[in-house]
Amino acid sequence: MLLTITIILSFLVAVNFILLIFSCNKTTKRANQKPENRPTFIVSKNIGVSSDSAQLAATGS
Repeated sequence: MLLTITIILSFLVAVNFILLIFSCNKTTKRANQKPENRPTFIVSKNIGVSSDSAQLAATGS
């Protein structure tokens, strides 16, 4: 019985690895591919705490 369970589990692990190998998405890089247009981030350096928001609200805890 222990031998049967070991054989079944070994078979299932082998099938799992075979499916894993064949299901991987293989991508290739093209040599003459243009870089993608990346989004431009606008950074503002005028970020500060105003005196109005310095006072915290009561949380009740």
